[in-house]
Amino acid sequence: MEQLTIQFTYGAAQTGNQQSDAVVRFVSAQELQQPAGAGLPAQIAQALQLAAAGELFKGETGQTEVYPTYGLMPASYILFAGLSGQGDAGQLRLAAAAAAKALKRIKARTAKVELSRELAAQFDGRAAGQALAEGLTLALHDWLPLKREEAFRHELASVQLFLLPEADEETVRAWTSGLQRGGIFAQGVCYARDLTNMPGNELTPERLASYAEDLARDYDFDIEVVDEWSAADQGMGGLLAVGRGSVNEPRMIVIHYEGAPDRSDVWGLVGKGVTFDTGGISLKRGPGMEEMISDMGGAAAVLGAMQIIGELKPEINVIAVIPAAENMPSHRAYKPGDIIRMMNGLTVEVTNTDAEGRIVLADGLTTAIRRGANRIVDVATLTGAVVSTLGDHVSGTVANDEKLQQAVIEAGQAAGERIWAFPAYPEYRKELKSSAADLRNSGWRYAGAIMGGLFIGEFAEGLPWVHLDIAGTAFVEKGRGWEPKGLPA
Repeated sequence: MEQLTIQFTYGAAQTGNQQSDAVVRFVSAQELQQPAGAGLPAQIAQALQLAAAGELFKGETGQTEVYPTYGLMPASYILFAGLSGQGDAGQLRLAAAAAAKALKRIKARTAKVELSRELAAQFDGRAAGQALAEGLTLALHDWLPLKREEAFRHELASVQLFLLPEADEETVRAWTSGLQRGGIFAQGVCYARDLTNMPGNELTPERLASYAEDLARDYDFDIEVVDEWSAADQGMGGLLAVGRGSVNEPRMIVIHYEGAPDRSDVWGLVGKGVTFDTGGISLKRGPGMEEMISDMGGAAAVLGAMQIIGELKPEINVIAVIPAAENMPSHRAYKPGDIIRMMNGLTVEVTNTDAEGRIVLADGLTTAIRRGANRIVDVATLTGAVVSTLGDHVSGTVANDEKLQQAVIEAGQAAGERIWAFPAYPEYRKELKSSAADLRNSGWRYAGAIMGGLFIGEFAEGLPWVHLDIAGTAFVEKGRGWEPKGLPA
């Protein structure tokens, strides 16, 4: 897959006269009330003041104004980007995304980003530098259609940051570190996006495993790819049942990263890898089924996270597990009324073959636990119910450990990803019981997002566990902020 790469650097004051395609200057509403900032030619300052006076540009996050410089500055254009929300790195990420879209419109390849010292002082430099790099990179990363004439993504090759006037060494270090970290995080997100947007005929379970193997080779991870025969030997009844209806056999993908060999804590990251979901015998409605290429969004998120881990090499231990399968109807497909024996020995009555994600994830949790994971986060495009409840702006979570759940919610908040916690009361668990087996995979007509999550939690074996349902947020139909649309037109 083609990777979008932007070189982020901190620019020293003496290099400020080097030519670039555009200068980006972030401006707050308060700054607009003051006389023109340092370094602006009088003509440009006057144009900005007129735009502000006419309320065409208010300095609000998401607003941009672009002017040609006509040779008055060492750049072809100057771009003013509004920035509200004092010291809020999330607002800076949004403002950077708006700036990136404006840079794309003028086909800029290189840019200098300027922040006044007063504005920069409001931020934690490391968090803000990361948000800036993420906003600029992610807003440019569009889905590329597959057409006879090859499509190309606009690339911003380099971004140089200036704090005006020149900042002290400690501030420079913080912003530079943030820029580098943000670039790495953004690349991981872009990798996950590209995987999620791949058509189902291109991304089968076996092909997804090959991408994981490429990633493992690039970062020297240990990897296991469990095929259908080994899965049968290991008792992965859930994975095999879901994949049985397809000619593309399932795979259980396991990646090992040991960054802290002396520590006993091992994170299990489990991502749903259903590369296409028809619903199986419980067939989905036809309209919108093409969106089910995104049903491996959880797997893509886990692989994107592993790319980031490979770049940063943190002192943690991680076992990443991806149960990959196609859920197809055929004469071999599993069907309502079947009883499956799962990898941990529990039996499951199948009441709906379209509730397949929780079945493969259950074997995924057992796989992670048997390989040493002792705290688990699973990520899945699991239920339509979470979309009905939260729309496509917020992910839902169910957990058995409130402390771990809160840590995940706070991490999401820092990354600009909103997560809402659902209750996990004992009364809900009673609805999972089956008269024919230990559990049923569906059946109660209410609280679908909670029930799907709690089914997975039955396989956590009492270890700290958090489930993230990203069915609404993994694949957006309309672009917003740093999230271009994920749905083919």
